[in-house]
Amino acid sequence: MKDAALTPLGVMVLALLREGDMHPYEMMRLLRHRREDRMVKITNGTFYHTVARLEREGLIAEVGIDRDGNRPERTTYTLTDAGPAALEEWVRAHLAAEGAQNFRVALAEAHNLGRDEVIALLQSRREALAAEYAAMDAGLHSARDRGVSDQYIVELDRYTVLLRADIDWTDSLLARLEREDYPWGQHENTPENLAARKAMRKAAQK
Repeated sequence: MKDAALTPLGVMVLALLREGDMHPYEMMRLLRHRREDRMVKITNGTFYHTVARLEREGLIAEVGIDRDGNRPERTTYTLTDAGPAALEEWVRAHLAAEGAQNFRVALAEAHNLGRDEVIALLQSRREALAAEYAAMDAGLHSARDRGVSDQYIVELDRYTVLLRADIDWTDSLLARLEREDYPWGQHENTPENLAARKAMRKAAQK
């Protein structure tokens, strides 16, 4: 699947299935339990359409159909060999992007990439942010020096502050990633974190 065809919701589905085989209802409940629906709007129709599209593209596949009592049949899906590569490619492309579009989902799924690669991608994004901040800050000061009324530059003022905050936060994360005792990736998860995620998934299965 080409990057342009893989949506943020599709990325989140692939990331969930990397944790284990699931049916769509469980996936939706798990995303909501984790409050990840704050990043992407989730409706039943959109979610099932996304799952069907991922299956057509060969990124996921059916592995079974379950029925519990009077409940409707639930189809369980798994990742194909192409699924993880598509997930990583999308995260890689959007984690280094300067703009905010899709960055939040890429950041949320950055743990699917290796530590060193994430550091390099975030450093690249930081450089772009710093260049834009310098330009915006210079423009803001220039406008004020020329006596431009603040009412006309309040948006620029806000944007400059947000850029500075983003740069500072990125520096903080990079410092944490550089530490050997900072867990990164599924293989470095603490027992407590793994237990919490297991409990949350169990709750989503009900």
